[in-house]
Amino acid sequence: MKVRLRHELDRAEVRRRLEERKGEIVDYFPEGMASLESGWKGEDHMDFTVAIAGQRIGGSVDIADDYVVIAVKLPFLLSFLAPKIEKSMRQEGTRLLA
Repeated sequence: MKVRLRHELDRAEVRRRLEERKGEIVDYFPEGMASLESGWKGEDHMDFTVAIAGQRIGGSVDIADDYVVIAVKLPFLLSFLAPKIEKSMRQEGTRLLA
């Protein structure tokens, strides 16, 4: 699943906001239930993995001049959550980039 979000920031500011607030991802789950691993591959590509309830959800964020693309690879067992996850990615991503 991929979500493309427009922004009016420079790439450095997008990177700064992502790095500063990436930990908020696990705040959407009960305390201690989720963990996040992330790393940058170059200046404009971040890979991440969220581990929750024995499942690992991998994804990435690619930064372009006027948009970001968030890609998430849901395991089959969690595919029923795709609409909710996409909605949350759009809402929270837009808030982050506003």
